[in-house]
Amino acid sequence: MNLPHIRFIQVPTCDAADPRAELASGLLRQPAAVAPKFFYDRLGSALFAAITELPEYYPTRTEAAIFAAHQADMAAALTSRLGPHCTLVDLGAGDGAKAARLFAPLQPVRYVAVDISVDFMHDALRGLQQRFPAIEMVGVGLDFSLQLELPAGVLDGPVLLFYPGSSIGNFGPEAALRLLRQARAAAQGGALLIGVDLVKPRAVLEAAYDDALGVTAAFNLNLLRHVNRVLRSDFDVRDWRHVAFFDAEASRIEMHLEARRAHTVRWPGGERRFESGERIHTEDSYKWTGTGFEALLGDAGYTRVQTWTDERGWFAVMLAFVA
Repeated sequence: MNLPHIRFIQVPTCDAADPRAELASGLLRQPAAVAPKFFYDRLGSALFAAITELPEYYPTRTEAAIFAAHQADMAAALTSRLGPHCTLVDLGAGDGAKAARLFAPLQPVRYVAVDISVDFMHDALRGLQQRFPAIEMVGVGLDFSLQLELPAGVLDGPVLLFYPGSSIGNFGPEAALRLLRQARAAAQGGALLIGVDLVKPRAVLEAAYDDALGVTAAFNLNLLRHVNRVLRSDFDVRDWRHVAFFDAEASRIEMHLEARRAHTVRWPGGERRFESGERIHTEDSYKWTGTGFEALLGDAGYTRVQTWTDERGWFAVMLAFVA
């Protein structure tokens, strides 16, 4: 019996997307900024996994509870429109654990895991195929924050794009609209299943991004170690502190690294002096109202949006079909 196989595809980046050039450009801005994708080296990924276990960090467990309560309804809505045996595309797949919970109800014929580096997906996909040998597995290394365009031959049949975890919040409204439109094109007439973090009291939001144990602070500071490896810079994490706050007017959490003292950071071909109290902007996490995000999906060209939330209305999972 011939079983499906695993393929790994690393999509090359263009010169404009060179990570060293991107980092150097961001550090020389006023104010300085580093994209949140640079959080996720091996240690950063482990620290984020630890964050999801913290009592203050509600998104992961709240989203999981929504899926547990409504997965059958989601699967029924999907199969009635797409039929069984779709291609499941997992954006920002990580270890694939969230998508794997959909394998039984959806029975996809192909699972396409998309993350910034294919190297991070080897062990995860091999483990998943041992558990689900009938599903063809494809790992695609792609920075879809720049452009969501999957390689030729990856998609087959009806397509469900899966984007859980409220990662859409890392994109401002205009960038989120652009990504949703690209996802609509990639879905090829299929659907999008997406997790969205909703507006809630400031104290709840700020605690989730500045926990008492300091794990989120370590996660933020570890970004500097990753920058050092990629850019060959000389950041000393002891010179920086973690800062996180909710900007109610912009409806977003902002994370920054703040210089504890005045000093100069150097890298091959460049340097930047930071004054005491000067910040590097490392992440935005936008929070939406349910009606606001449904309207954004409509602007992106989706129809028949179905929404499931928890009892407190803190988080939403939305299913949107392509017209």
